Amino acid sequence: MTTPKDDKLATANPTGLQPSPADANRSEQAASVLAQQPGEVLTTNQGLHISDNQNSLRGGSRGPTLLEDHILREKIMHFDHERIPERVVHARGAGAHGYFQVYKSMNHYTKAGFLQDPEVKTPVFVRFSTVVGSRGSADTVRDARGFAVKFYTEEGNFDLVGNNIPVFFIQDAIKFPDLVHAIKPEPHHEIPQASAAHDTFWDFISLTPESAHMIMWVLSDRAIPRSFSMMEGFGVHTFRFINESGKSSFVKFHWKPVLGIHSLVWDEAVKLAGKDPDFHRRDLWETINRGQYPEWELGVQIVHEEDEHKFDFDLLDATKIIPELLVPVQIIGKLTLNRNPDNFFAETEQVAFHPGHIVPGIDFTNDPLLQGRLFSYTDTQLSRLGSPNFHEIPINRPIAAANNNQRDGHMRQTIVKGRVSYEPNSLGGGYPMQQPSDQGGFVSYPQPMEGEKMRVRSESFADHFSQAALFWRSQSAWEKDHIVSAFLFELGKVEVDAVRERMVSMLTQIDKFLAYRVAEGLGMAAPKPPSGAENVKRTNELEMDPSLSIANTRKDSIIGRKIAVLVANNVDKASLAVCKALEAEDAVIRFIAPRLGEIKNSEEEFIKVNYSLPTVGSVMFDAVFIPGGQQSVEALCADAHAVLFVKEAYKHGKAIAAHHNGAMLIAQAARSAGIEHGEFHGPGVITLPSGVINDSFIKNFIGAIAMHRFTERPGLDAIVA
Repeated sequence: MTTPKDDKLATANPTGLQPSPADANRSEQAASVLAQQPGEVLTTNQGLHISDNQNSLRGGSRGPTLLEDHILREKIMHFDHERIPERVVHARGAGAHGYFQVYKSMNHYTKAGFLQDPEVKTPVFVRFSTVVGSRGSADTVRDARGFAVKFYTEEGNFDLVGNNIPVFFIQDAIKFPDLVHAIKPEPHHEIPQASAAHDTFWDFISLTPESAHMIMWVLSDRAIPRSFSMMEGFGVHTFRFINESGKSSFVKFHWKPVLGIHSLVWDEAVKLAGKDPDFHRRDLWETINRGQYPEWELGVQIVHEEDEHKFDFDLLDATKIIPELLVPVQIIGKLTLNRNPDNFFAETEQVAFHPGHIVPGIDFTNDPLLQGRLFSYTDTQLSRLGSPNFHEIPINRPIAAANNNQRDGHMRQTIVKGRVSYEPNSLGGGYPMQQPSDQGGFVSYPQPMEGEKMRVRSESFADHFSQAALFWRSQSAWEKDHIVSAFLFELGKVEVDAVRERMVSMLTQIDKFLAYRVAEGLGMAAPKPPSGAENVKRTNELEMDPSLSIANTRKDSIIGRKIAVLVANNVDKASLAVCKALEAEDAVIRFIAPRLGEIKNSEEEFIKVNYSLPTVGSVMFDAVFIPGGQQSVEALCADAHAVLFVKEAYKHGKAIAAHHNGAMLIAQAARSAGIEHGEFHGPGVITLPSGVINDSFIKNFIGAIAMHRFTERPGLDAIVA
């Protein structure tokens, strides 16, 4: 992780980017009005100084408000129109500024300027989001997550608009409205919010076999990430790289989190929606504020054009991955987020992404889902941001010069001088004029085209189940258990028996054992394959791919991990040496006590309490440490919140450590859980009953935190917490 000592980009304007030449047309006086620097007087939007912002203009002290109060009218009018339409999907999001650096020139594959010089830091703005819920929904719902990156390159903006899941539900964009209508709250009563666990969604999915692969990802733990900085990102579609000589290669984009891929468990996700619905937003904001800048490495899978058809799947099919065992991911650069937005609405809410925003050296393929998105995004921005001039909003402005003959329109900001607004022209000296492709002008890749006009799906898109089965086979035992549990929750909410039966029947096409487990959990008869199943197209490329399992992620860092330290008065000072050791590894220590304020340690020194026990839960932390101190531990053992805290942490497989008599609280939690012999044991439970804190104890605790979760603990399902 990057620290605050690293270089930061200049922040000369609200985007954190150098102003474009178009901004020069804005007068210094207008800019000063909009700046709103501390110490300036309160004004109207027109710059009029306001002497009284507390009272409307009235006819007498108790008389009617006067229509001529232009200050009131302007203020209320602005307030009335402050809310813009939220995004149809990806409405709830969080964003941050940062930069991207390529590790080495990619000129062999692409002429894209930002992928050439390792010394160049390309500014970026990144927005993460949930897909289904409205702006007011919770962060931790089961859902795909948007992962959209706007690169402000010298050749124009490049938007890599992706998700944390590499595939999608559908193959053709014409089905996108149907998918979204099915997954959104049902129109007759607007229920449920931010959830796919209802009849209309599963009715659609059970009738749409191409969704099988995506469903497996969405019902895995990938759909409930621990944080934005611990989830992958994918461009989803297959794009093209084009080099200076015009040679084209197919490319898939990957974002690999430096901290590894880690997730919540479902019980945590549900409780966090109540404890802290802003859990992911808050984590991103606080992580950047601490200077522990989130990082991802950019990887690419490159397929030479002559190899387009060598696979048993179609590269243009957005419901398919290229397995990493077949085409390894080349790591080519790093993304670092180092600055929070100054204003959520102006930046995170108004940022407008578009997969059609590309630069020379990157181009599209004939992916039918991508082709539809190229139309949809511009159309959506016109509706949501109210103007074809949304590109002039500061967060959307390119750092490259924008010169064209577009004029006017609602909320136009740039003042372009001169009489000419057309091309070709002679009255303006011919400017702005086209730039030849050999001098940097964009030209689309000359892909050969042939065929008749028709509405038909390519036969190469017909295998809907082989990769879904590959994903299932590649999961560890505990990941498979979680997927089954997710199906039981989701389909258990479905009220129409026929929909449930049809969906479980579809699962037999992925894996019979999966289908039987789900049917048994739902109290259904053994499922039968759907009619015609024997004729379904299948391929058998790989038995499994380790990259598809979270169990294989890196587990060697505790950077940014939040450690709950449970304390009360007279906590043993010597025990707290653990806290310094954890902070030295860049973990985040939070003291939690029965009440807020301060407590005293065993040497009468004050410790500031970060949270009171009634306001938090173990679901908000990655590990628990219980220091010694007889009086402190006894107070915690008598506190139901503290007992539940430890019990939940154990149930969720988190690292738990205790020094000296701190183990009393672990025993109390075990007894309250009905554990025989009254103790929690197993991997990740670390105690030091006597003696001083030593290196071995600290090393074991740090190693346990880095493991993230211990799913093999005995009896977890029997614990009620």
